[in-house]
Amino acid sequence: MRRMGGGVAVIPTNRLVRRSNDIDFKFRPGSDFYYLTGFPEPRAVAVLAPEREQRFVLFVQPRDPEQETWTGRRAGVDGARAAFGADAAHSIEDLEKELPELLENASSLHYRVGPDPAFDARVARWIESIRARGRTGVRAPASIHDPGEILHEMRLRKEPGELERMRRAAAVTDEAHRASMRDSTPGRMESEIEALVDFIFRRAGAWGPSYPSIVASGANATILHYVENRRRLEKGDLLLLDAGCEVDLYAADVTRTFPVSGKFSGPQRSVYEVVLEAQRRAIEAVAPGVLFEDVHAASLRALVEGMIGLGWLEGEVEALVESKGYRPFFMHRTSHWLGLDVHDVGAYVVDGKSRALEPGMVLTVEPGLYVAPESESVAAEFRGIGVRIEDDVLVTPDGREVLTAATPKAIGEVEAACAR
Repeated sequence: MRRMGGGVAVIPTNRLVRRSNDIDFKFRPGSDFYYLTGFPEPRAVAVLAPEREQRFVLFVQPRDPEQETWTGRRAGVDGARAAFGADAAHSIEDLEKELPELLENASSLHYRVGPDPAFDARVARWIESIRARGRTGVRAPASIHDPGEILHEMRLRKEPGELERMRRAAAVTDEAHRASMRDSTPGRMESEIEALVDFIFRRAGAWGPSYPSIVASGANATILHYVENRRRLEKGDLLLLDAGCEVDLYAADVTRTFPVSGKFSGPQRSVYEVVLEAQRRAIEAVAPGVLFEDVHAASLRALVEGMIGLGWLEGEVEALVESKGYRPFFMHRTSHWLGLDVHDVGAYVVDGKSRALEPGMVLTVEPGLYVAPESESVAAEFRGIGVRIEDDVLVTPDGREVLTAATPKAIGEVEAACAR
């Protein structure tokens, strides 16, 4: 509200989404809404009005014993004030009456247009109804601003309480990856490993996965977002496991690639070593003042050098980077922001330039190499190999902290974890 300076912000939570017939998907609060309020229920709207006496207003579902028998207990209007700190609270059923009054004479409206077209239409109708009463002396907001311009920059820089949750998510995720290395033996199904991961997440008190887990064995590892998880693990496979949990909605995002039979083959080890070196260089590049793009550049250069060494590419490193000659084997970026969303908010480019890293930012570092089974430009021994290694890295005042450093990734550590 200090950063807004004035006006009114309207932040609705996510809508319930239908899964099939009369069944909804499990509800997850909207990240912006939850960041501001901590309120976990559906059908809720937060209003911030820094120039009014009641600066923080929540609209929530009222208590209803009959409905709560079916769908769970609600905080209700009184709970929104007592447990969530609202200066005022109203039933969501009163939104049409109360919210236009909060918008009257506001200099501006901070509201994100687009994610919920139905709510967009309601906001437009409220503004138009205020305009229609202009002769009575009331004014509608003269401008609409995306609250993300303020809010997403705040979310980009993590506070101690947020980092505590992210460290907990990293610890639970580490447990799941270690268990998967131990139990991923020939004959198991990818779906069994996914179930193991989910079980460990939920047993530890996490909300569940922060994204659909990728359990990709053999050539499935060359599909970046493979989530079918239906194949049987075979002797000699690599298993690429990309899985992270949510703790109080804060995400971990970790990828490890390990041998189902317990030992890397020669070609697998060669590819893995290239990816591991690329990740090492990228992580070492993370520090305050370093450009976000420079982390990717460090990873990319190492990957290209490695691909030349493997015989996949020919030519000079700089020329191959410039021409994107590496794209058949590395087709994604090295990093993204991490926080309440696994692909978290915050601009990557500021004033037309890659933004500089600052203490409190958390980013992933995840280089990879992927050789399609049908690729004819590389030796047959490499075809169908996919390797990605991903960690979550906090920018600190004097460098970096790898939040997920406990999860094995050195070749000896990985093989030892698989042997157990």
